[in-house]
Amino acid sequence: MNLEAYLFFPSNAEEAMTFYRDIFGGDLSITRRGDVDPTAPEDEKHLVINAALDSGTFTLRASDRSDATNDVQTRIELTIIGTDEGDLRRIFDALSDGGTVKAPLEKMFWGDIFGGLIDRFGIGWQVNISAS
Repeated sequence: MNLEAYLFFPSNAEEAMTFYRDIFGGDLSITRRGDVDPTAPEDEKHLVINAALDSGTFTLRASDRSDATNDVQTRIELTIIGTDEGDLRRIFDALSDGGTVKAPLEKMFWGDIFGGLIDRFGIGWQVNISAS
C-alpha cells in the first residue's frame, strides 16, 4: 500500500507539476481530458485529468479541477524530511521562489533544521533536515 498526495489546481496543473519536476526530478506523465474523452468540449481538452510525478522515492499526483483556486491551503501541508542538508536547502529555496516563506530554515529546539513555506501555487510545504 502507498499513500500519495493528490493536488488540485485551477487549470494550471501542468505548470505546477512541471515546476515540481524541475525541483525534485523524476518522470512526469500527463493525461489531458482530450487524450481520453472524444466528447470533451474544445475549451476543456487541454485540462489535466491526471498528472503523476514519480521522483523515484515518492509520487505526487495532480489534476485541474473547476472548484480549485490558488488560495493558500490551510488544512494540510506536504512535508519533506531527510538528512542531505544541501539538497533540502536547495528544495526549500526552489519551492519558495515566487512563494512566501512562513518560517525560514533554522535550527529548532528539537535539534533539526526546520522551515515552512507556501509555494506560488498556494501549496504549503514543510522541510525538516534531520540532525541524525
